[in-house]
Amino acid sequence: MKGEKVTTITFQEMKDQGEQIVMLAAYDYPTARMIDEAGIDAILVGDSVSNVVLGYEDTLAVSMNEMIHHTKAVSRGVDRALVIGDMPFMSYQTSAEDAIRNAGRFLKDGGAEAVKVEGGRGVIDKIEAIIESGTPVMGHLGLTPQWIHQFGGFKIQGKTSEAAKLIVEDAKRLEQTGVFSIVLECVPRELSKIITGEVSVPTISCGAGPDCDGQVLVLHDILGLSGMTPKFAKKYVDLAPQIQEALANFREEVKARKFPTRNHSFKMEEKEIKSLKGYLSKSREAK
Repeated sequence: MKGEKVTTITFQEMKDQGEQIVMLAAYDYPTARMIDEAGIDAILVGDSVSNVVLGYEDTLAVSMNEMIHHTKAVSRGVDRALVIGDMPFMSYQTSAEDAIRNAGRFLKDGGAEAVKVEGGRGVIDKIEAIIESGTPVMGHLGLTPQWIHQFGGFKIQGKTSEAAKLIVEDAKRLEQTGVFSIVLECVPRELSKIITGEVSVPTISCGAGPDCDGQVLVLHDILGLSGMTPKFAKKYVDLAPQIQEALANFREEVKARKFPTRNHSFKMEEKEIKSLKGYLSKSREAK
């Protein structure tokens, strides 16, 4: 599916027109190419690559170099979708200078067109610096995994009125700072609906209900490749059993010498075989 290139401006146009924004988190070239061809609007190269693909326990472990590596791969597979790089833990919290430099790397080295930054009031100055340097920023509020140890685990955020007020305030601050959109992760549906009505920029739901301006899920979750699918995600196909069956069949056929067959092999012309055998025969006689 081809179409006009999606940009940060497109996001705002879609919100204004009431069109839902569709985004997936993905981490490599072949899946990025398929996502782009399917007409998905944006690909987030999420720091979730840390535990989904790289085998770390959480998102805190992934490095900037690893994020750039995966962002490069994704950007090479995309023509239409907006590519967004996820700023990893400690790539922006330390200083505005670090934030500007690392955000710029996603665009300059990774081929991304924007970055996502977790957090509200505590990192507003960093987000502002990134935007002023020329890099578009997607905000991220609610359950922000880089703050997981402060939350005491993966827990729904904004369930009380006091907690919800803080998230609403942070969303307005992000809007004023100039973010082009805001991800709302694992907050009550009622809260995400209120925020979507309170801010002019698009909101993207990640487990925040259907009332946002768009939805984002992890590719591996919708394909059944994550092992455990979060409550807010939908498994559109369960590929894991099919892959396991294919692997078992491959092993069985190789062990039984059923693969490869003649159809999977290359052939040498008979005259070349005779010439090779003659050469080998002479070599043996010379010894």
